[in-house]
Amino acid sequence: PIKMIAPSHGVIWRRDTNRVFERYLQWARGEAAERTLVIYETMWESTARMARAIAQGVQSQGMEVKVYQLSVSDLSDVFKEVMEARGMIVGCSTVHNTILPAMAPFIEGLKGLRPRGKLAYVFGSHGWGGGAVKVIESALKQAGIELMEPGLMVKYMPDEEELSRCFELGKRFAQSLRKVEIKEGIQP
Repeated sequence: PIKMIAPSHGVIWRRDTNRVFERYLQWARGEAAERTLVIYETMWESTARMARAIAQGVQSQGMEVKVYQLSVSDLSDVFKEVMEARGMIVGCSTVHNTILPAMAPFIEGLKGLRPRGKLAYVFGSHGWGGGAVKVIESALKQAGIELMEPGLMVKYMPDEEELSRCFELGKRFAQSLRKVEIKEGIQP
């Protein structure tokens, strides 16, 4: 029996080593809960409003949803949730035609993790140029994450009609997530 797991970085496990192995095997196989994460970053609350409407749409379909604003969340907690949820909806405001600084470590981390069996959607708001949605979509594709459809971009503050579109998007995402087959990773 294995008494210790001592990687070159990170936590040294002296107890529950079997539990640790089982968790990694679940992640490697792409096993995850039927849950959606709404992960976002916002500059002037436009993207936050969209995130809340999307989350309400997911919830309206009886699916569990967790919402994380990256600038006030522990990134380790968010990555743990990513590994254990089947779907994620990622949103960000645009600054200088790209993502906000708080989104960058999350996006780079996803490319390294390459989580299996995930469905994603991207949304965001912008002033005049846009760009964040395309940057995130590209990164998710690099991470091997399937995109439901091209992302939603809203110019400036979302109005009631756009928030209604966000709600409907959340509903569609939950319905699509239930239909997605998990692409198996390694076999134990």
